[in-house]
Amino acid sequence: MSSLSLENYGILNSSNNNWQLSPEELQNIVIKNGMGQETQSGVLAVNTGMFTGRSPQDRFIVKDNITEKKVWWDEKFNQPFDPEKFDNLYKKVVRYLSGKKLYVRDGYLCSDKRYQLNIRSISEYPWSDLFVHNLFFRISKIEKILPDWLLLCAPGFQANPKTDGTREKNFSILNFQKRIVLIGGSGYTGEIKKSIFSVLNFILPTYKNVFPMHCAANIGKQTKDTALFFGLSGTGKTTISNDVNRKLIGDDEHGWTYDDIIFNFEGGCYAKILGISKEREPMIYHAIKRGAMLENVVFKKGTKEVDFFNDSITQNMRISYPIYFIKNIEKKLLSSNIRNIFFLTYDAFGVLPPIAKLNKEQSAYYFLLGYTSKVAGTELNIKKPQATFSSCFGAPFMPLHPVTYTKMLIKKLKNTKINVWMVNTGLISGGETLGFRIKLKDTRKLVQCALDGCLSRVHYEKYPIFNFQIPKYCPGISSEILNPKKTWKNKKLYQDQVEKLVKKFIKNFDTYRKYADKNISYEEPKIEQ
Repeated sequence: MSSLSLENYGILNSSNNNWQLSPEELQNIVIKNGMGQETQSGVLAVNTGMFTGRSPQDRFIVKDNITEKKVWWDEKFNQPFDPEKFDNLYKKVVRYLSGKKLYVRDGYLCSDKRYQLNIRSISEYPWSDLFVHNLFFRISKIEKILPDWLLLCAPGFQANPKTDGTREKNFSILNFQKRIVLIGGSGYTGEIKKSIFSVLNFILPTYKNVFPMHCAANIGKQTKDTALFFGLSGTGKTTISNDVNRKLIGDDEHGWTYDDIIFNFEGGCYAKILGISKEREPMIYHAIKRGAMLENVVFKKGTKEVDFFNDSITQNMRISYPIYFIKNIEKKLLSSNIRNIFFLTYDAFGVLPPIAKLNKEQSAYYFLLGYTSKVAGTELNIKKPQATFSSCFGAPFMPLHPVTYTKMLIKKLKNTKINVWMVNTGLISGGETLGFRIKLKDTRKLVQCALDGCLSRVHYEKYPIFNFQIPKYCPGISSEILNPKKTWKNKKLYQDQVEKLVKKFIKNFDTYRKYADKNISYEEPKIEQ
């Protein structure tokens, strides 16, 4: 085991710190210290404690001369944090960590080396370090990189909201001037991932002219066409982008460069696994092997076999693994030739079609608003799907004004033949009361037909009120479900639900109306009089 002095960071008595440990070493430490268990196949399983999902309201950005005029400050996600309070809280955290056995790792983000961001992580828990190993790009023990940012993760430390300036005892704070991510009070590893994503979402568009995206990406094996899949957690990004007929570039976070290269931010995947099976999601299922890490799973009684249908801890049970655990990947984790973009939307009202084709202005409108639903478990206290608007399909991770990212999308779509589709992976045929979630096989078939050009050869009709185009026919799909109005037995209830949703669109667009181009405003859905 190697050690690294941490005194430069204010952490004293750091001779016991372990640097760049292997997954095997970390797993053995976790098991030895009773912090986790091994499944019958030897995969590490840990429980992240009180937090089994992110807490977006407890993420802050230090307000200073770098961020003051660039960040879109709001009460939900981009909350300002006082620089002096950050310094005081940082000192408390490093005092707390001093003398403890810590886990240190150097890695980097961004598969396109032109934008490589080097990160040094210091973790209180060994399984936090394993998560970093799995999600970041890895270097060997003999490689040396100069860290650009420090990630300090102390799940066991709890803040005092009255004196420290936090909302609760847990926190995630970004300091762009000092280049530090400070996480405390929560063991949920998704806080690590999304904090770094937020850093890149500020740096890349501000200084590098790169469009950062909360999306999955894959590429056709023969056609070499690239597809992007936007959506919040639980809407199907990982599941649908893991396609046996296409190579995976990444399942969650990407950049789109000025010269039209798509590159993965990460070196790993963090997938929801509730209800996973070899038949439904074969690529992810086969990634559940030694070296991966399961979070908040339950074993079948009296065994070490995971019950992937038991959500008694959380519906947000997860697995993290290096991306090379997926055999079907694009090895360079970057590509070009973007042909199709999919907005994956979980419609809790059941009135959006399973697939619709958008024009460029509609694409900007629906991207800006990011209508979907928070799916159970992905955030604290979310028990069932809740309709929400998450600008750019990733509001909690987007420090700049949403119109800034939307303008970048508009620029990318201008003078191109890129197809943009809205795909409803949520409720159909009656909404929450009478309907059901669309079958995964039907969604896969619709996406496949869009990708192979089949949907470019069928007739379309305008969907009233929303005014986007929906196909009248898709091979292998019942034509009935293509138009939601036809599947609702109670037409009055259908119309009521449409109007409820449209009113939500109008209300949420009011936030951006004065900033948005008039051509985008023109595509706003309108209730028929």
